[in-house]
Amino acid sequence: MTEIEPVERAREYFLRDDNYYGCAESAFLALRDAYGLDPAGDSSPAMALNGGVAYSGGMCGAISGTALAVGMLAEQRLGEHFQAKRIAREIMEQVIDDFAREHDSVNCRDLIEMDLRAPGEHARFIESGIWRTRCMAQIEFALHALAPLADQDVWARRVAELDGHVPDRPATRIPGRALRGTVRP
Repeated sequence: MTEIEPVERAREYFLRDDNYYGCAESAFLALRDAYGLDPAGDSSPAMALNGGVAYSGGMCGAISGTALAVGMLAEQRLGEHFQAKRIAREIMEQVIDDFAREHDSVNCRDLIEMDLRAPGEHARFIESGIWRTRCMAQIEFALHALAPLADQDVWARRVAELDGHVPDRPATRIPGRALRGTVRP
């Protein structure tokens, strides 16, 4: 598998003219396929995550959808639930930080500059084609970051890095996220 294959797979899912799969579903399916996780073709765990979770404008579906697949991979490969949970969380934390630096936010509403819950806005979003360009680029970003973990050697190195020394990174303010260790009012 090359890093391109999951991107092409996501394009097949996401860019369908009938909009059958949303952002989170497409990212989830493409990465789950790359990781060889079963059951293939079942997007149901990610259905409600599209549009920043039920069109709420929250966490981008490219992140939430891939996070599901990373969690499944960690559980399958590591077996020990608490270690798998920690590793999946730390892998996604880095992706989220990198995504925010690249795209200036992790929240769908900020990224697309639309409120998908507002009357007529989802139809306007589809008609605008922004999902074909901006949203697809965000899915590609997440997949490029995470698809290499399908390789057992890459996975093992990443886990070893996270298990060997987990430095506390300084708390940074990322648009759309509370500082690590803080609670939003």
